[in-house]
Amino acid sequence: MTYVLAYDIGTTGVKTCLFSVEERITLLFSAQAGYGLYLVEGGGAEQEPEEWWQAMSRTTRTLFARTDVRPDQVAGLSFCSQMQGLALVDREGAPVRRAMSYMDQRAGEELRRGLAHGPRIAGANVFKLLRCLLSTGAAPTSVKDPVWKYKWVQAHEPQQFARTDKWLDVKEYLLLRCTGRAVMTEDSAYATLLYDPKKRAWSRELCRMFGVNVDHLPPVIQSADQAGVLTDRAAAELGLAPGTPVFGGGGDASLIGIGAGAAAVGSTHIYCGTSGWVSTVTDRQLVDVDAMIAAIAGAQRGRYNYFAEMETAGKCLEWVKDHLALDEIGVYLEKKDVAGSLETVYTSLYDYLTETVEKSPPGAGGVIFTPWLHGNRCPFEDPAAAGMFFNIRLETGKTELIRAVLEGVCFHLRWMLERQAKKVPTSDPVRFVGGGALSPVTAQILADVTGRTVQTTASPQNAGSVGAAAVAAVGLGIAPDLDAVGTLIPPERTFTPNPGNRAAYDRNYAVFQKLYAANKAHFRALNG
Repeated sequence: MTYVLAYDIGTTGVKTCLFSVEERITLLFSAQAGYGLYLVEGGGAEQEPEEWWQAMSRTTRTLFARTDVRPDQVAGLSFCSQMQGLALVDREGAPVRRAMSYMDQRAGEELRRGLAHGPRIAGANVFKLLRCLLSTGAAPTSVKDPVWKYKWVQAHEPQQFARTDKWLDVKEYLLLRCTGRAVMTEDSAYATLLYDPKKRAWSRELCRMFGVNVDHLPPVIQSADQAGVLTDRAAAELGLAPGTPVFGGGGDASLIGIGAGAAAVGSTHIYCGTSGWVSTVTDRQLVDVDAMIAAIAGAQRGRYNYFAEMETAGKCLEWVKDHLALDEIGVYLEKKDVAGSLETVYTSLYDYLTETVEKSPPGAGGVIFTPWLHGNRCPFEDPAAAGMFFNIRLETGKTELIRAVLEGVCFHLRWMLERQAKKVPTSDPVRFVGGGALSPVTAQILADVTGRTVQTTASPQNAGSVGAAAVAAVGLGIAPDLDAVGTLIPPERTFTPNPGNRAAYDRNYAVFQKLYAANKAHFRALNG
C-alpha cells in the first residue's frame, strides 16, 4: 500500500487529504482549516503566506492524530491550489509583503499603461496584443492577471519590490517552504502569460515589453516532477518525515480534471463548485474569441484544457440556501446547520433539496432561472448580466423556483458544452465533479439537459486533491503518466439521460439561450 498526502489550497482554507494508491486512489482521511482573505481599499485582496503554512501544519497534525498511518509511511506529497496569485519573496524565501490573491483588482492603472493604450483591439494595444498571442497564445487583458499585480507592487511599494528575489504563485511559495527550492510548475508559469509553451521557456521579449525582471521568474518544472524533499525544518513544523518527496502539483483548473479521471485527449469534465466550468483535454492550443473559450496549459506537457467558465454555479445554491430553501424544507425546525462551508452546504442542503425538487416535474412548471449572479464569462462576457426568474405564474411555488435554479445552472453548462463541441470533439460520457456532483438529483438533471451520460467519482468534492494525489502517483512511478491515472479513478455512479424529460428541457433551454440577448440592454441600464 502506498500513501500520499495532498494539500488543496483554496481561497479561504486548506483541505489536507491522505490517500492510499493501489488499484485506485482512495481517500482515507481529511482535515480542514481556514485562513484570512484581507480585502483592501481600492479592490485589493490579500492573504498572509504564513497563515497558509500554519493551516497546513494544523491539518497535517490533526489528520495523523486520527489514523494509524505513520508520517514516515507517506511516500510523497503534492498540491492543488488557487492560481494567479502573486507571492514575492526575498533571497531567504521570506515574503516581502502579503500575497496578492487572484481576486485583487487594484492594478487598473498598470493595465492601462502596460496594454490598454494606442491603437487597440478588444481594449488592448494591437501591437502588444499580437506579440502576446504569438508568444503565448493569450494576453494579460484582465486587471486580475498577475503581471499587473507585479507592476502594481513595483509602482506603489518600491522598497518591498527592491527586496524581491523571486515571483511565485500560491503553491510555489509552499513548495519553497517545503523544500527550500524556488520553482514553478508549467501550468502556473503559463497563467502568468509570460511563458512560451512552444519554447518551454519564459518569454524574454514579453518580459522586456512589460518591464518584468526575468531573473525574478523561477525555473519551470512539470506537475509530476519532484520539486525536492522536505527539509528538516519543514518536516518538524508539519509533523512529517524529513526527506519525504515533494511533487510540483498544479492549479485547480489543471488538476480537477485529472482528479475527475478525465486526463486523456478528448476527455470532457464538468465542474460545479462555487463557479462552474466545462473543460475538454486537447493536444493543441486553440481559442474561440466570440465565446470566450481558450485552451490553457494543463498538468501534462503538450496537453491543454479547452476551458469555458461561468462565474456562479454552486454559488446559486448558496443563494437558494440563504433566500429560498430553509423555511420550506424545515431546516430550522429540525435544527440542522447548513450554514457552514460550501461543502457542508452541498452535503447537508442537497439532502433536503432532493425531496423538494422532485415534487416539481422537469421544466419547473415553465420557470427559467439565469445563473448570472455575479455577471458572466462564457459564452458571453458581461459583468452587468444578472440572475432572474422568468415566467412566474400564480401557481408557481418555491419548489418550482428551487428546481429552476438547478436546471438553470445545467442549462448554462449545456450552453458551454455545445460551444466547445463546435471547435473540439467532446466526450460522452462526461465526468461530473465538484460539490454539485454530490447530488444524484443534479447529476440526473445534468444528464437529461445535456443528453450526455454523466459519471461521478467516489469523492467528487475532492477532485482537486485526487488530482494532486494522481500527480504524486506518476512522480512515484505508480502510474506511467497522467493519461493512465484514469484507471485509478473509476466512476462511482452513472446517470443516463431520461428520454421522457428531453422535450421539456429542450423547450426551456431554447428560451434560456435567448434571455441574455433580450435583456442585455436592461442589465446594462440597471447594473452597468
